Amino acid sequence: MKPQSIDLPVNVPAPRKLHLRLPLRPRLRLPLGLLLPLLALIALELAVRGGLVPPNLMPAPSEIAATLAWLAHNGLPGHLASSCLRVAGGFAIGASLALVLGAAVALGPRTERLLDPTFQALRAIPSLAWVPLLLLWFGIDETPKLILIAIGAFFPVYMGVVSGIRGVDRKLIEVGRLYRLAPLALARRVLLPAALPALLTGLRNGLSLAWMFMVAAELIAASRGLGYLLSDGRESSRADIMLAAIVLLALLGKFSDTGMGALETRLLSWRDSYANQGAR
Repeated sequence: MKPQSIDLPVNVPAPRKLHLRLPLRPRLRLPLGLLLPLLALIALELAVRGGLVPPNLMPAPSEIAATLAWLAHNGLPGHLASSCLRVAGGFAIGASLALVLGAAVALGPRTERLLDPTFQALRAIPSLAWVPLLLLWFGIDETPKLILIAIGAFFPVYMGVVSGIRGVDRKLIEVGRLYRLAPLALARRVLLPAALPALLTGLRNGLSLAWMFMVAAELIAASRGLGYLLSDGRESSRADIMLAAIVLLALLGKFSDTGMGALETRLLSWRDSYANQGAR
């Protein structure tokens, strides 16, 4: 018997080659944010060592590092703890009040006409203008310091809450009402997520101002804290102590802002924005 011939289709696509993709090695990212400070420190060290800058006015970075090491064994942890606790307490008080009052102003026209003009006027008062009055009313204990820090944190958070709620798309609110959401559910499921970017920006700015107002409070009346170190360095003409306190303030402010930035990135990861496109 003759073997039967099998008719194969003419246009049969060639089998595709399988390309195995090996996992890419993680690229090392250079810390470009450290480049400018390092260059400034090197230039300052060389300028002081070369006699271009008087060391009594601007100590070398190596001398500031030695001062920080000396302070670490002479009460620096207590100063750091006092300043951090004051900022945490004042920021919590100011931000909490700002969240409540900001939401009331943004959602109620009558409340806005009642409170917003006063808040806008108080927002223009400098921090140092509050210090004598708070000292007169509350003395030199912790109360005036916490109140001053709370004042500094209040207004950025208040502005963020008001602008965030007012900026919510009206169509989103109408859709929520079509689904017959209760006012509390509408605020929780529609208003809060839509206003969250502005709210987190306000919290971030409020935390930065809380550090600034803390220094103003401790410069006037304090026996511990980084502001006290600044004042002590000024009275003893120790520029190295003042610069060491400034370096610590910059580091603490940067660490706290980085933490708030990480929280902001995590809470807003659902947005299809330019900042999130690299993570998709």
